[in-house]
Amino acid sequence: MALTEPTIRTAKPADKPRKLFDGGGLYLLVSPNRGKYWRLKYRFGGTEKTLSFGVYPSVTLADARNLRNKARTRLAAGVDPGEERKKERAAQRDEAVRREVQMQFSVDSNGALSIRLGARRVNLNPSETVQLRAFLDATRAVLPKE
Repeated sequence: MALTEPTIRTAKPADKPRKLFDGGGLYLLVSPNRGKYWRLKYRFGGTEKTLSFGVYPSVTLADARNLRNKARTRLAAGVDPGEERKKERAAQRDEAVRREVQMQFSVDSNGALSIRLGARRVNLNPSETVQLRAFLDATRAVLPKE
């Protein structure tokens, strides 16, 4: 039996989390802390997985069904929607870090250069630092000034 908006609104929390199923693997997880969370249960590569769609009422029943249909379409195409989402979020996180973090340079007493961009760091020993300086000086004369 498919869920309806009144059924979802009147769903009360119990001592343990409970699931209200809609069909096609979509269900509403009603937790004891009064939260109502949309989930999709699916299988990919012989493994049972769960995909989260958001919190009710921010994500309505119609929205959850649309998200379920899109995920099912991706599964039919042979793509794991959970892994796809992980990759998208990782790319967004990396982009946010790139925008926020400025490149930092430091030279220690030996002349070694350290370049830092967020969590990534490049350390050059003193001889590599000298080579980099020579390269930059040489390219400065070649590049046109704006």
